[in-house]
Amino acid sequence: MNPQKKKIFTRFVVVIILMLIYIWAFAGLPTIEVKDTSSQIVRAIFEGLFSPDWDYVYDPGGEGLLDKLLETLAIAILGTFIAAVFCIPLAFLAARNIVKSRVISQFGKFVLSFIRVFPDIIFALIFIKAVGPGSFSGVLALGIGSIGMLGKLFSDDVESVNLSTTEALIATGANPIKTLWFAVVPQILPSYLNFVMYRFEVNIRAASILGIIGAGGIGTPLIFALQVRDWERVGIILLGIIIMITLVDFISGKIRAKLV
Repeated sequence: MNPQKKKIFTRFVVVIILMLIYIWAFAGLPTIEVKDTSSQIVRAIFEGLFSPDWDYVYDPGGEGLLDKLLETLAIAILGTFIAAVFCIPLAFLAARNIVKSRVISQFGKFVLSFIRVFPDIIFALIFIKAVGPGSFSGVLALGIGSIGMLGKLFSDDVESVNLSTTEALIATGANPIKTLWFAVVPQILPSYLNFVMYRFEVNIRAASILGIIGAGGIGTPLIFALQVRDWERVGIILLGIIIMITLVDFISGKIRAKLV
């Protein structure tokens, strides 16, 4: 068999195997049953989304849409701030070019990897049990959960730093802290701020979801509205989330463009 025919035959066998795998996978799916009321429910959802409850936008009692969106924004800001502060020592600890001991740097990388294993919603459930439901548990969940990813990105950036300037400062008698401050920090500061802004965008979305399990923010009224099938309320909440995230992404993108 010449190479061309062998190549065609190989592709044919691969396609057949993939088709058999897909047939086997879909054959095990349960039968999908469509309820008689499904069309009515879908129609009610779309009618609610396109005719939102505008009266919910502002509530003098502090339970309106604007108040909950501001609470969500505050949770994301505080959570990002906590992660931005505590990721710094772990990032430097995990950077091989800063910490000469391989054991210590590997330990730092392990800690960052261990934190990244747990989704934000798991941290939220843990802190809800520890401190009770509300915004504080959401802040702690986002703060601790974001340390792993921010620290990993920051650590990789630190490892790519050019350390030739540090050698010049050490030769002039500068101590390690001054060497780090004047030689390393100016190189990594723009990237660090860029990572923090990116993580803030992610945390805005996460804060909107964590309220569904009781961690404060706009997710709490959203799950209540879904439970009672108040589709007009669901529509205005989703509209508010879309506008908030769009504005945050736009502003954050402008800031990051100036940092790069």
